[in-house]
Amino acid sequence: MPAVTVDNVLALPRVEEPAPDALSRPVLSVTIAPRGFEGEGFPVRRAFAGIETKYLDPFIHMDQMGEVNYAPGEPKGTPWHPHRGFETVTYMIDGIMQHRDSHGGGGTIGGGDTQWMTAGSGILHIEAPPEHLVVSGGLFHGVQLWVNLPKAEKFVAPRYQDIGGGEVALLSSADGGALIRVIAGELDGHRGPGSTHTPITLLHATVAPGASVTLPWNPEFNALTYVLAGDGAVGPEHRPIRTGQTAVFGRGESLTISAAATQDSRTDAFEVFVLGGKPIRERVVMAGPFVMNTRAEIIEAMEDFQAGRFGSIPAVRPSDENA
Repeated sequence: MPAVTVDNVLALPRVEEPAPDALSRPVLSVTIAPRGFEGEGFPVRRAFAGIETKYLDPFIHMDQMGEVNYAPGEPKGTPWHPHRGFETVTYMIDGIMQHRDSHGGGGTIGGGDTQWMTAGSGILHIEAPPEHLVVSGGLFHGVQLWVNLPKAEKFVAPRYQDIGGGEVALLSSADGGALIRVIAGELDGHRGPGSTHTPITLLHATVAPGASVTLPWNPEFNALTYVLAGDGAVGPEHRPIRTGQTAVFGRGESLTISAAATQDSRTDAFEVFVLGGKPIRERVVMAGPFVMNTRAEIIEAMEDFQAGRFGSIPAVRPSDENA
């Protein structure tokens, strides 16, 4: 970790330090992501567990997938399952994942790639490691984020955005102590490639041991930081935070992230996933893979799924088995 890096961070465009009078966002809470299992049994950390939904909106759910080093024959994925009413964002740091869906879409994403799937009106899909990775085993690590869709767009046609690792906007902190990958949204005038229905900013930052970065942040957005690896601190109060913990920030115009001077033997730097968005402020009713505004819409989604209106599972092609 990480998959996308550069030889000379100082050659990248710089993120300017916010003005001295910019209001620094305080830390409202730091929570621990409990461990669990998803799909056919791959390990995850539930990043948003225990956080009030008002601080998450427009986000719904986030899992850190792995980090796990599979032995041969061990890699696992998810079986075919439905979604409606939101978007899934899958960011792969290590390993490979294949996606297929009931509309004929899908693809393969590897280290540093992002797949942005708008489920919209309804889709069936499957996520699984390719057969060669199942045979060989190997390192698997990524993040899957669920982004809500506003009521007016919950029934948009399903679509994909495949964002290669080389497409993300790469930035440096003002002093070169942090490498910032902007996946979606805007940071200090620099835009990531992800196209979103809801205004958000999504980035992955690598902060060198002992370094600190203060990011300008849209005051209309909420702000969260999840630690993928390492030890550090967040906010003007330097609240300690470590691997598997999520910080929720209060209101303000900037947020500060600092790496501990000494990291453990497995960690070269402080790796953080930083995200925020403009709240939709609509009622959310969620039942498993369906995220709607009313209970009646949830029942309708279940009925449509059971009636086959999300499409059908395509036949397995020989190329899929041998990929």
